[in-house]
Amino acid sequence: MKEKERARSRKKKTFPVKTAAAACVVLAAAAGLGAGYYIQQGKQYETVFFPSTVINGVEAGGRTVEEMEDLILSGVDGYTLTLVERGGKTEEITQEDIGLRSEFDGSLEEYLEAQDPMEWWSRRNQRTEYEIDTMILYDQELLEEKISSLSMFDKAQIREPEDAYLSDYIPGEGFKVLDGDPGNVPDREIVSKAIEEAVKNLKPQLVVEDLDAYKKPAVNSQDPGLNALANRLNKYANMTVTYEFGEKQEVLDGGTIVDWLSVDDKGEVSVSREGVAAYVKDLAADYNTAYQKKTLKTSYGDTVEITKGFYGWRINQEEETEALYGILLSGESQSREPIYTQTAASHGENDYGDTYVEINLTAQHLFFYKDGKLVVESDFVSGNERRGNSTPSGAYPLTYKQKGAVLRGATYATPVTFWMPFNGNIGMHDATWRGSFGGNIYKTNGSHGCINLPYGAAKTIFENIEKGIPVLCYHMPGSESGTSSSPRNSAPAQPAVPAPVPVPETEAQAAESQEGDNQAQPGENGTGQQGTGESQAEAGSSPAGSGSQPAGPGVPGPGQAGESQSPAGPGGTGGSQSPAGPGESGGSQSPAGPGETGGSQGPSGPGEGGGSQGPSGPGEGGGSQGSAGPGEGGGSQSPSSSGEGGGSQSPSGSGEGGGSQSPSGPGEAGGSQDPAGPGGPG
Repeated sequence: MKEKERARSRKKKTFPVKTAAAACVVLAAAAGLGAGYYIQQGKQYETVFFPSTVINGVEAGGRTVEEMEDLILSGVDGYTLTLVERGGKTEEITQEDIGLRSEFDGSLEEYLEAQDPMEWWSRRNQRTEYEIDTMILYDQELLEEKISSLSMFDKAQIREPEDAYLSDYIPGEGFKVLDGDPGNVPDREIVSKAIEEAVKNLKPQLVVEDLDAYKKPAVNSQDPGLNALANRLNKYANMTVTYEFGEKQEVLDGGTIVDWLSVDDKGEVSVSREGVAAYVKDLAADYNTAYQKKTLKTSYGDTVEITKGFYGWRINQEEETEALYGILLSGESQSREPIYTQTAASHGENDYGDTYVEINLTAQHLFFYKDGKLVVESDFVSGNERRGNSTPSGAYPLTYKQKGAVLRGATYATPVTFWMPFNGNIGMHDATWRGSFGGNIYKTNGSHGCINLPYGAAKTIFENIEKGIPVLCYHMPGSESGTSSSPRNSAPAQPAVPAPVPVPETEAQAAESQEGDNQAQPGENGTGQQGTGESQAEAGSSPAGSGSQPAGPGVPGPGQAGESQSPAGPGGTGGSQSPAGPGESGGSQSPAGPGETGGSQGPSGPGEGGGSQGPSGPGEGGGSQGSAGPGEGGGSQSPSSSGEGGGSQSPSGSGEGGGSQSPSGPGEAGGSQDPAGPGGPG
């Protein structure tokens, strides 16, 4: 192949020209150093190049022409140019590849002869560069062929650059703008020129990255729009919302939030409300305790499981979803408790805490604990089992408490002093018409579903309990008690007043004013369900007096035993010649109300046990010398109307027990001033 030699002459600096200023410098130097020394030093530059002289990239200072030629020749022989490409890959161009050789045309001698040795002082630090094209020769066609064969220009190995992009969410860092693959597409023209320059100057290496010859992506990591989007996303991704559940925490962070984020065509970021709602729903599933099984270590030492009822924590999912959505839009981290529909006492193992009412429906005995200390315990009478009014088990929050209320049903209106509902219209209240509590009374002569309490116990609970305190009702086989207790069960004595007039049906009901607080929760027993629902309660005027302290189960407390010549309140155990309220045990020669055991020579109401020596109606125990209406026990020496128990010298209306020397109207209990519905009040 025919060689084409290129012979070009380029000089970065022309031969120096003598000037008057240089002459002055020489004369001054000569004067200072001594003319002889200066001239002697200058004479050496007749054969060597001035200091700081560079020829074709080679340092020539202090070298002769021959030395320079040898140096250039040594650089050409075995010459190799190494190309360092992107990614660290290397390729080589050798002397043989391009027909590289040296040729000297006398230019070196010309440059040396052009030097004025007497200017050596002024030129000692002055850098002078020369380029002599005719010294380094190569075949241009061979060079171009070699460049074309380099793999950096092979299309199969070339990668186009990719634009910068947003990273995936990085925990603790959020989103970052990252450069895409830079690719490796070189600019052919830039690289070719650089190779030629390197060969002419016998450079051993050429770093292509330093040439700024690679194609750049359209969008890099400094792009303002991309960084602005990253900042908008990080507003949400780098925030946290910490939910507090007692000693437990639930942290909502970017790892979850980023799944709710979306970006529209305009680069605007939005938060999925559905994603937020699903998260709150999961919180409720994990931390709600309402309607869930509870374990109670009872006062008896045994442990029971309470599977029914709705007491416990319950997150208001709708309101909490809206609140959390607003917090996320604000981008402000915070700690919070969720919004609750219903709260409980504790987030610990037992959500009911250490203040609660424990009601053993099997033993007919309850305990009220406040801050872990027993305040009162008492026998009670629960829902009538025979009539299908059994009190449901379960854990419930106290709905509210009301002093002075009237319990209303379809056939009765019963005033109570202390009304404490906890499961719809089922609640605890005083039952002053009863003379005994506990035992098996509830099986045949129980309430409509409520927990009937002695006056003193009801008063103590009322004074210490608040809305929301848990009421834990359970059955525990083996804890049955066959005996009942007869504590003093009356309000403080009040002046005699006329018998109450039945409350008109149009009177406002207190329960209706409670804004639904006394309604049964979904799925729970409430009014009218399975016969266990208690009546509505309305505000009443029943006086609240100071009752005696409660006694333990089956043991009368101080001042609870009947006293001679002291009248008993409704349902209390009176002293001698003291009438009893409806459904309670009367004293000596005192008639009993319906559903209770009468005293000696005392008649009984319908469905109750009669007094001693009294004949009975069908299915009842008879008392002697006393005639009874159908299904009733007759009292001694006391005639009665059809279907009534005769009271001593006291006629009574149909269906009720007559009180001593106190006539009663139809459907009312004679004796004390508190009316009861048929079969006993709630």
